[in-house]
Amino acid sequence: MFWKKKPATKEPSKPKAEKLPGPKGIPELVQRHLVAQRQMDPDLVRLLKAVVRKSPKGQKAFDCRIFDESEAAASEVQIKDFTSLDEHSHLILYEGWFDEESKRVQLEEKKKVSYDVPLFTETEILQKIEALSEPGSTVFFYQARGPAAGGPLGQGAAVVELNPNYPGRKAKKYIVCTANVVGMEPVDKRQKLLESDKPKEIAKWIKEAHHKRSF
Repeated sequence: MFWKKKPATKEPSKPKAEKLPGPKGIPELVQRHLVAQRQMDPDLVRLLKAVVRKSPKGQKAFDCRIFDESEAAASEVQIKDFTSLDEHSHLILYEGWFDEESKRVQLEEKKKVSYDVPLFTETEILQKIEALSEPGSTVFFYQARGPAAGGPLGQGAAVVELNPNYPGRKAKKYIVCTANVVGMEPVDKRQKLLESDKPKEIAKWIKEAHHKRSF
């Protein structure tokens, strides 16, 4: 006797996960809210990024997280979409939702945006460098251009160190490095740029990148 083999039953296919968009400029509706209600500098608002996903609050409603790409880069974190910040909540500046139909925006400040820092003149930078007195002591200046990331000016910091080996053979007085900035402080990992005995030239070089952050 032969038994008919029952056809294998297909398991129900799982619904495909929603593909979330990557980081983009903050939506215009949210930008207006940040400027009007949070009194944020419009230039700063244009520098920040947002990740969104659809919200159940409406047909044109979206959950929203706002962050600084430069700060993420300084922390060596790649933000691909909204869920990337689940494990890096320390990078979220604002979180909430907005509705393009009702024009409503609700955001909660998760982290203070600390970008209003004093900018030093070239003379002030020089004075701070020349004030270094202990071998190995350092002074740093936030940068708006350069290879590093993070910090209130976006591109890390220039760190000037009084060379602990000075005045050794062929040792220059100052060592200049760049470093990422996390939590307003340069990280220990630095990229050495040069050694020099000329503090005026160092101050001039630093000042060229020590200015208001631009987009």
